[in-house]
Amino acid sequence: MENFSLILAIVVITALAFDFTNGFHDTANAMATTISTGALKPKVAVAMSAVLNLVGAFLSVEVANTISKGLVDETGIRPEVIFAALVGAILWNLLTWLVGLPSSSSHALMGGLIGATIASAGAGAVHGDALVTKVLIPAIAAPLVAGVAAMLATRLSYSLGRKADGKAAEKGYRAGQIASAGLVSLAHGTNDAQKTMGIITLALVAGGAVAPDSDPPMWVILSAGIAIALGTYLGGWRIIRTMGKGLTDLQPQQGFAAQTSAATVILASSHLGFSLSTTHSVSGAVMGAGLGRKGGVVRWSTATRMFVAWGLTLPAAAVVGALAEWVTGFGDWGTALVAVFLVGSSAWIWKLSRREVVDHTNVNAAEDEPAGVVTTAIAAVTPPPAGQIADDLTATIPAPQTAPVAPAAPVESAPPASSAPSAATPA
Repeated sequence: MENFSLILAIVVITALAFDFTNGFHDTANAMATTISTGALKPKVAVAMSAVLNLVGAFLSVEVANTISKGLVDETGIRPEVIFAALVGAILWNLLTWLVGLPSSSSHALMGGLIGATIASAGAGAVHGDALVTKVLIPAIAAPLVAGVAAMLATRLSYSLGRKADGKAAEKGYRAGQIASAGLVSLAHGTNDAQKTMGIITLALVAGGAVAPDSDPPMWVILSAGIAIALGTYLGGWRIIRTMGKGLTDLQPQQGFAAQTSAATVILASSHLGFSLSTTHSVSGAVMGAGLGRKGGVVRWSTATRMFVAWGLTLPAAAVVGALAEWVTGFGDWGTALVAVFLVGSSAWIWKLSRREVVDHTNVNAAEDEPAGVVTTAIAAVTPPPAGQIADDLTATIPAPQTAPVAPAAPVESAPPASSAPSAATPA
């Protein structure tokens, strides 16, 4: 094994910690729809996803090479830069997990790396063409492509199953949804686990432990796969709730269409070496599936919060990464200070999460969202149902009043015949 310095060991441990947070942060990508429709029990779903994430980590290294070789200039990058990048990515993952927002772990890692690199070596050390073609363009295209594909697939599913037996068709779609969820888990392993492999390999190159342009060593692949699998098994229940119940209410047909569309997009991107956000892909597919069913709705207030988080991920992680790199520049005590800040902040976020616990027992108990301005306005001008109108009219039209009847005068009764005086007296 490579000769390790202390800082390099710290970087590797921190990278595996990020991989762990990536696992529980992104469990929703694979299993949220499967859990929300009842196709699998929550604990069974996350266990299945964890195993397939581990398997997927061994299928390719194209995305890992994009991170370690293509995004930033390997020369002049110190291990402290990688450490600072990971600090920004981990804190963003934990904050978005706390509020239940499915943001991109991938973009958090990219943002942290870009910010720390610019703070250390200047903007010229970032390869702008790779950033645009392999990170930013896929970030915009992936949810759109997955969303349109899921919407069309949902409509096709309902159209083909219109004459099918309801219970049999639902059972079949549940089975298909389990298979497609497994495919998403496998795809997640081929894409997201590789990002940690790439960041560890970049740190090894920066620390002089391996030669430049090296592929990830086998121990890096194995450790990254295990870390993301353990995080997946832990289950990011807060984000699973948002993805499965917060965006839209899914039926098995929609869940199957969403998972299949997202898996196709993710696997194609992994093959091309695009550092794709699986979160963006699955979220777009879920919204597309919601729009694909007649009468289906998308809760746009939740979607808007997600979009805002997506837009903030890169710059927010970049700012934290740059600040962390600036502090580590003061020497060993600066690096130690950043490490203490990371551990303390993580513990504080976890403590806040205990105020309202979300786990496998209540993950499907979505909270009702308050009505928005548009919903309230529509409700104000929409006439109530016919039965409601009749009830209201009955309650509001007063009954006709009748004139009061005066009490009858008392009638004197005639005296009885036996007591009346006789008219004539006998002589």
